[in-house]
Amino acid sequence: TLTDAGNLRMVGPNSTLGYGTGSGGSVTQTTNKATTVTLNKGSGQITVNNAALASGATVGFLLNNTLISSTDVVVVSIGGGFASNFAYECWVSATGAGAVAINIRNTTAGLLSEAFTINFAIIKGVTS
Repeated sequence: TLTDAGNLRMVGPNSTLGYGTGSGGSVTQTTNKATTVTLNKGSGQITVNNAALASGATVGFLLNNTLISSTDVVVVSIGGGFASNFAYECWVSATGAGAVAINIRNTTAGLLSEAFTINFAIIKGVTS
């Protein structure tokens, strides 16, 4: 069975959870890997700039998104092929009203200059 509550979808019998068609989007980062991006969707994909990132280096950028509240959890993961999955790590370092800080780390022994994708999804949270 399929339960559709707005753009949130639950599919049985395995009860997978996700966003419905139209609730996602994509954005491409310009200039470098520290450049802020804006995407006002509940889920999406960020294409990171292909600027060089040194071995072991970490860089952060902001995702501006009017749907994000400070009580939300934003989940990120590297998208695309496995080569990028083994070369980079990404994580959220802070969540605030209207923005989330995302970090990227080069986990290889060499300089990398790749444009790759980061998938994100907002999980709405409340304090009471």
